[in-house]
Amino acid sequence: MSRYNYHIIAIDDNIALLQTLKVVLGAHFERVATISDPKMIQGILAGGSIDAVLLDMNFDNSRLDGSDGLFWLQRIKEHGNAPAVILITAFGDINLAVESMKKGADDFITKPWDNNELIEKIVAAIEKHSPQQANTLEQKEKEQIMEALSAAGKNISQAAKKLGISRRTLYNKIAKYGL
Repeated sequence: MSRYNYHIIAIDDNIALLQTLKVVLGAHFERVATISDPKMIQGILAGGSIDAVLLDMNFDNSRLDGSDGLFWLQRIKEHGNAPAVILITAFGDINLAVESMKKGADDFITKPWDNNELIEKIVAAIEKHSPQQANTLEQKEKEQIMEALSAAGKNISQAAKKLGISRRTLYNKIAKYGL
Protein backbone atom coordinates (compact mmCIF):
# COMPACT_ATOMS: atom_id res chain seq x y z
CA MET A 1 0.00 0.00 0.00
CA SER A 2 1.39 3.37 -1.03
CA ARG A 3 1.45 6.26 1.40
CA TYR A 4 1.53 9.73 -0.11
CA ASN A 5 2.91 12.86 1.53
CA TYR A 6 -0.15 14.90 0.62
CA HIS A 7 -2.49 17.03 2.72
CA ILE A 8 -6.15 16.24 2.00
CA ILE A 9 -9.22 18.09 3.30
CA ALA A 10 -12.61 16.34 3.13
CA ILE A 11 -15.65 18.59 3.42
CA ASP A 12 -19.10 17.07 3.95
CA ASP A 13 -22.04 17.79 6.26
CA ASN A 14 -22.43 14.08 7.10
CA ILE A 15 -20.27 13.45 10.20
CA ALA A 16 -20.38 9.64 9.84
CA LEU A 17 -19.17 9.94 6.25
CA LEU A 18 -16.34 12.26 7.35
CA GLN A 19 -15.26 9.68 9.94
CA THR A 20 -15.20 7.01 7.25
CA LEU A 21 -13.19 9.24 4.92
CA LYS A 22 -10.72 10.02 7.73
CA VAL A 23 -10.04 6.30 8.16
CA VAL A 24 -9.93 5.45 4.44
CA LEU A 25 -7.81 8.44 3.43
CA GLY A 26 -5.65 8.31 6.55
CA ALA A 27 -4.31 4.92 5.47
CA HIS A 28 -2.95 6.44 2.24
CA PHE A 29 -2.21 10.10 2.87
CA GLU A 30 0.15 11.70 5.37
CA ARG A 31 -2.32 14.35 6.56
CA VAL A 32 -6.09 14.18 6.40
CA ALA A 33 -8.45 16.74 7.90
CA THR A 34 -12.23 16.77 7.83
CA ILE A 35 -14.65 19.65 8.21
CA SER A 36 -18.43 19.71 8.15
CA ASP A 37 -19.00 23.40 7.41
CA PRO A 38 -17.92 24.63 3.97
CA LYS A 39 -17.74 28.20 5.30
CA MET A 40 -14.44 27.20 6.91
CA ILE A 41 -12.84 26.60 3.49
CA GLN A 42 -11.58 30.16 3.05
CA GLY A 43 -9.71 30.18 6.36
CA ILE A 44 -8.21 26.75 5.78
CA LEU A 45 -7.02 27.64 2.29
CA ALA A 46 -5.44 30.82 3.60
CA GLY A 47 -3.13 28.60 5.66
CA GLY A 48 -1.84 27.00 2.45
CA SER A 49 -0.15 23.62 1.95
CA ILE A 50 -3.33 21.75 0.98
CA ASP A 51 -2.91 19.41 -1.97
CA ALA A 52 -6.53 18.37 -2.53
CA VAL A 53 -10.05 19.07 -1.35
CA LEU A 54 -12.68 16.34 -1.47
CA LEU A 55 -15.86 18.43 -1.58
CA ASP A 56 -19.45 17.29 -1.14
CA MET A 57 -21.90 18.80 -3.64
CA ASN A 58 -24.91 19.20 -1.34
CA PHE A 59 -24.96 20.97 2.02
CA ASP A 60 -28.59 22.13 1.94
CA ASN A 61 -30.94 19.14 2.14
CA SER A 62 -33.76 21.10 0.53
CA ARG A 63 -31.69 21.40 -2.68
CA LEU A 64 -29.93 18.32 -3.96
CA ASP A 65 -28.91 19.76 -7.33
CA GLY A 66 -25.18 20.20 -6.63
CA SER A 67 -25.35 24.00 -6.60
CA ASP A 68 -23.74 24.16 -3.13
CA GLY A 69 -20.71 22.23 -4.35
CA LEU A 70 -20.42 24.36 -7.49
CA PHE A 71 -20.59 27.52 -5.37
CA TRP A 72 -17.81 26.33 -3.03
CA LEU A 73 -15.78 25.02 -5.97
CA GLN A 74 -15.73 28.55 -7.40
CA ARG A 75 -14.68 30.00 -4.00
CA ILE A 76 -11.80 27.51 -3.82
CA LYS A 77 -10.67 28.21 -7.38
CA GLU A 78 -10.52 31.95 -6.62
CA HIS A 79 -7.43 31.34 -4.49
CA GLY A 80 -4.16 31.98 -6.30
CA ASN A 81 -2.66 28.62 -5.43
CA ALA A 82 -5.86 26.58 -5.24
CA PRO A 83 -5.56 22.86 -4.49
CA ALA A 84 -6.97 20.10 -6.67
CA VAL A 85 -10.72 19.67 -6.08
CA ILE A 86 -12.58 16.39 -6.37
CA LEU A 87 -16.35 16.72 -6.05
CA ILE A 88 -18.31 13.91 -4.42
CA THR A 89 -22.06 13.37 -4.35
CA ALA A 90 -24.76 10.75 -3.96
CA PHE A 91 -27.00 12.63 -6.39
CA GLY A 92 -24.73 12.90 -9.42
CA ASP A 93 -25.42 12.54 -13.06
CA ILE A 94 -23.44 13.09 -16.25
CA ASN A 95 -24.64 16.67 -16.73
CA LEU A 96 -23.56 17.64 -13.20
CA ALA A 97 -20.18 15.97 -13.68
CA VAL A 98 -19.62 17.82 -16.97
CA GLU A 99 -20.67 21.15 -15.46
CA SER A 100 -18.33 20.54 -12.50
CA MET A 101 -15.38 19.85 -14.75
CA LYS A 102 -16.11 22.95 -16.84
CA LYS A 103 -16.07 25.02 -13.65
CA GLY A 104 -12.66 23.72 -12.64
CA ALA A 105 -13.17 20.47 -10.72
CA ASP A 106 -10.26 18.10 -11.19
CA ASP A 107 -12.49 15.04 -10.88
CA PHE A 108 -15.93 13.84 -9.82
CA ILE A 109 -16.92 10.76 -7.85
CA THR A 110 -20.28 9.39 -6.75
CA LYS A 111 -21.27 7.87 -3.40
CA PRO A 112 -20.96 5.10 -2.56
CA TRP A 113 -17.41 5.02 -3.85
CA ASP A 114 -14.81 2.33 -4.34
CA ASN A 115 -11.90 3.06 -1.95
CA ASN A 116 -9.19 2.22 -4.49
CA GLU A 117 -10.84 4.37 -7.15
CA LEU A 118 -11.17 7.25 -4.68
CA ILE A 119 -7.47 7.10 -3.77
CA GLU A 120 -6.45 6.84 -7.43
CA LYS A 121 -8.61 9.82 -8.39
CA ILE A 122 -7.20 11.97 -5.59
CA VAL A 123 -3.58 11.13 -6.46
CA ALA A 124 -4.20 11.65 -10.18
CA ALA A 125 -5.92 14.98 -9.54
CA ILE A 126 -3.02 16.19 -7.40
CA GLU A 127 -0.43 15.10 -9.95
CA LYS A 128 -2.41 16.62 -12.82
CA HIS A 129 -3.01 19.78 -10.86
CA SER A 130 0.61 20.11 -9.77
CA PRO A 131 2.82 18.59 -12.47
CA GLN A 132 5.88 20.25 -10.97
CA GLN A 133 5.45 18.26 -7.75
CA ALA A 134 4.81 15.07 -9.72
CA ASN A 135 8.04 15.65 -11.67
CA THR A 136 9.91 16.24 -8.42
CA LEU A 137 8.57 12.98 -6.97
CA GLU A 138 9.52 11.09 -10.11
CA GLN A 139 13.01 12.60 -10.00
CA LYS A 140 13.41 11.51 -6.37
CA GLU A 141 12.19 8.01 -7.21
CA LYS A 142 14.64 7.79 -10.11
CA GLU A 143 17.50 8.92 -7.87
CA GLN A 144 16.60 6.35 -5.20
CA ILE A 145 16.52 3.59 -7.80
CA MET A 146 19.89 4.64 -9.19
CA GLU A 147 21.38 4.71 -5.66
CA ALA A 148 19.95 1.29 -4.81
CA LEU A 149 21.24 -0.21 -8.05
CA SER A 150 24.67 1.29 -7.47
CA ALA A 151 24.82 0.09 -3.84
CA ALA A 152 23.75 -3.40 -4.95
CA GLY A 153 26.34 -3.57 -7.71
CA LYS A 154 23.49 -3.53 -10.27
CA ASN A 155 22.05 -6.70 -8.75
CA ILE A 156 18.33 -6.33 -9.42
CA SER A 157 17.22 -8.67 -6.61
CA GLN A 158 19.29 -6.88 -3.98
CA ALA A 159 18.26 -3.42 -5.23
CA ALA A 160 14.57 -4.41 -5.21
CA LYS A 161 14.91 -5.74 -1.66
CA LYS A 162 16.65 -2.54 -0.55
CA LEU A 163 13.82 -0.46 -2.10
CA GLY A 164 11.11 -2.70 -0.64
CA ILE A 165 9.58 -3.50 -4.02
CA SER A 166 9.35 -6.60 -6.20
CA ARG A 167 11.86 -7.38 -8.94
CA ARG A 168 9.08 -6.96 -11.55
CA THR A 169 8.26 -3.50 -10.20
CA LEU A 170 11.94 -2.54 -10.27
CA TYR A 171 12.26 -3.79 -13.87
CA ASN A 172 9.21 -1.66 -14.81
CA LYS A 173 10.70 1.42 -13.13
CA ILE A 174 14.08 0.86 -14.81
CA ALA A 175 12.28 0.79 -18.16
CA LYS A 176 10.17 3.84 -17.24
CA TYR A 177 13.24 5.93 -16.39
CA GLY A 178 15.49 4.47 -19.08
CA LEU A 179 18.11 3.23 -16.59
